[in-house]
Amino acid sequence: MTNQQQATPEAPSRTHDVAVYIGRFQIFHNAQLALLRRALASAPECVVVLGSSFQARTPRNPFTWEERAEMIRLALPPADRERVKFLPVRDYYDQARWVAAVKQGVAEMYPGQPSVVLVGHLKDATSVYLRDFPQWTLDDTGLQGDIHASALRDAYFGAAADGSLEPALAALVSQAPASTLQFLSAWAKLPHYAALVQEWESLRQDKAMWAGTPYPVIFVTVDTVVQCGDQVLLIRRGRSPGKGMLAVPGGYLEPRETVWQSALRELDEETGLRLLDSDIQSAFKAVQVFDNPDRSQKGRVITHAHWFDLGPRRPPELTAGDDASSAEWVPIAKLAGMEDQFHDDHFHILDSFFGLTRSE
Repeated sequence: MTNQQQATPEAPSRTHDVAVYIGRFQIFHNAQLALLRRALASAPECVVVLGSSFQARTPRNPFTWEERAEMIRLALPPADRERVKFLPVRDYYDQARWVAAVKQGVAEMYPGQPSVVLVGHLKDATSVYLRDFPQWTLDDTGLQGDIHASALRDAYFGAAADGSLEPALAALVSQAPASTLQFLSAWAKLPHYAALVQEWESLRQDKAMWAGTPYPVIFVTVDTVVQCGDQVLLIRRGRSPGKGMLAVPGGYLEPRETVWQSALRELDEETGLRLLDSDIQSAFKAVQVFDNPDRSQKGRVITHAHWFDLGPRRPPELTAGDDASSAEWVPIAKLAGMEDQFHDDHFHILDSFFGLTRSE
């Protein structure tokens, strides 16, 4: 039986107006295809919600939402492609906002009060979001195959180390549609692939350092959001992960420092910005903890972001150092159009202080 002929899990007749299927689909595989077929068997049309949209490319999120939509379309016969609509949704790292964005997106596609079935599988903590849509009928399909997109990505990026991409893709023939493997083969010829392979290898080596620890590794970091008039201080990361991406200054908490002390030290080391104690105290606005389990590619990283407002003055001179390849003052009004250039969740750290997406 070929990938395109695999059996669809038994589904009820089309008793709903629209089916909704939510995922990241990085990489689209056969278990996801089975759920999509069930959704299409449950309603005349299906909305595929593409999570983690509008982000910078990373080994965890290598493909844009448009590329993922194309990957999914290619796995379907032409008639079914016409029945699928795509809804890209960003990761707000705020569950209530994310749920509201999904509901709003579906409502805009289907005004009124359509009968909606939400197709998915409640497997673990990563899928409890399925319970956040009580107004929709939940179709919990159960496990559709022991296939994990993270393992597929590891195979995809790891194959570049010894030049074995095509054999590696051939080994995945039982896990992903033939169209997905063809897409991956073609996409590997783009410059993005080589850059992400380097990022993947850096992350792999970093995680290997902690692989033997008996307890879960939790990193504590600090970040600084420094505002001066209508501008904010950003750096370009000089090292992997996130090399070349925008970020707010920050780094690891030192054992003998408070988070306040570490934040000011990192600010000085990465940007050369050093102010009098009285000035920094008067500029301090707030500190917020960001602890979403998926906020960082490095693993479980909890950060304390400190917000300082220097007021309407001439921005201080900057000198990039340490992990930063450059440091610059960027107009806050431009940040919303730069979302796909930010490392990890740093765009959302800025969003939480400046409301960059509040009007959406």
